[in-house]
Amino acid sequence: MPDWTAESEAAFDAYVDALIGVIGHADRAEPLKDYCLGLLMPIERKSVEPLAAVTAPSRVSAKHQSLLHFVGQAPWSDVALLARVRDWVLPQIEQRGPIRAWIVDDTGFPKKGKHSVGVARQYCGQLGKQDNCQIAVSLSIANDAASLPIAYELYLPHSWAEDPEQRKKAKIPAEITFRTKPRIALEQIRTAKAEGVAPGVVLADAGYGADGGFRAGLSELGLTYVVGVQPTLSVWRPGESPLPPKPWSGRGRPPSRVGRTDNHKPISAKAMAEELDAEPWRTMAWREGTNTELNSRFAAVRLRPTSRDYNRPEAHAEEWLPIEWTEGEVEPSKYWLSTLLADATITQLVDAAKLRWRIERDYQELKQELGLGHYEGRGWRGFHHHASLCIAAYGFLVSLRENDPPSTPTRAQGRQTPRLPGGYRTRRSSDPTRAARPDLDPNPQATPDCRLGQPSATMSVLHKANGPSASGSQFMTQ
Repeated sequence: MPDWTAESEAAFDAYVDALIGVIGHADRAEPLKDYCLGLLMPIERKSVEPLAAVTAPSRVSAKHQSLLHFVGQAPWSDVALLARVRDWVLPQIEQRGPIRAWIVDDTGFPKKGKHSVGVARQYCGQLGKQDNCQIAVSLSIANDAASLPIAYELYLPHSWAEDPEQRKKAKIPAEITFRTKPRIALEQIRTAKAEGVAPGVVLADAGYGADGGFRAGLSELGLTYVVGVQPTLSVWRPGESPLPPKPWSGRGRPPSRVGRTDNHKPISAKAMAEELDAEPWRTMAWREGTNTELNSRFAAVRLRPTSRDYNRPEAHAEEWLPIEWTEGEVEPSKYWLSTLLADATITQLVDAAKLRWRIERDYQELKQELGLGHYEGRGWRGFHHHASLCIAAYGFLVSLRENDPPSTPTRAQGRQTPRLPGGYRTRRSSDPTRAARPDLDPNPQATPDCRLGQPSATMSVLHKANGPSASGSQFMTQ
């Protein structure tokens, strides 16, 4: 591996040693280290067999079986591993400032086959359309300098949750039932709070913010949020509220629900934005782009969301409705609801809302550099084990980056990637003498096969650790 230093090798050994205690048997220590090391190697395909070839080129078959069992079968806890990664990396992140946000997001993995656990036709952000894919929900902690996923779980569609045969084949735990993505995220948040994770403002896109139960759950946990909502969100104009319950007529049950009339009713968030005059709008730079500052027009108003208040005895509390409307566009592009304090400034609101894009850097590196979507097995355990190990490898990069900032000179010692054995071919290469494995998805990705051993220019550990910091200029959408 190019650009390793003695310090980075020692740091990696110490990091892996800290993780060994939560994976159970001592004989799992070697595959843990090799798997994480392989994920950091400059190879394009990070499925099990290429990892075996690059970490043990003289005994690929034995190493392949060892890693395959470790990631696909061994019953170690993903939750415990991610907690240990979090406890190790969090102090490094906090050297650059306190945690500011808990970021909820999900990511998709396109699949051509239909047998990998959780695969269904659903919206995939990576493709920008509905297609066959897996979707995983994650929770990350973040400040202005860095971020780290601390929880990660596959979303299980109805078609999988309610099919006993598919559940059995994928070895889905009995306690896993159908849950919406907002419910999965809320459970992750509830667990993080119970474990005393440094709190932050919860950030999420409209896929979560549009769920009134999700927002209510955050408030019940005492957490503030800035979450995306749809332009169709129903709101009361600033200063307005639903009508109080009607006076009791003396007969029947006394009225207990607020009301509305044809002359006193809520409007949509989009209609609210269009009613605003020029005064509340401010043009603000919200991050640095590659060549120039990115800016847009923003406004924020205090109002009450309806959120089915016609079933309540009183109105909802006031919240902020920040709105983004880029100059020259025919309509606003983004809307949020926020429970930040009433005296929050529009700068604070926009800064919090836009910090959510940190998660895009996480997923960019996890997918492009660490092989998050490269696992070829079909089972529930293997899917989560591979993801946890990718996050563990990413945590090491984050800790290195925070301990050795970009201004620190790098002393490279040229540790080389082990040479692959002669005649080696990946399992997915054409070989008519080799039988197909029934436990592996023959078409795991909707992408062409990658060639092993062709290094990515950005894949060395210290290049990633000491390269451009995770500043706003590095944010990229999925």
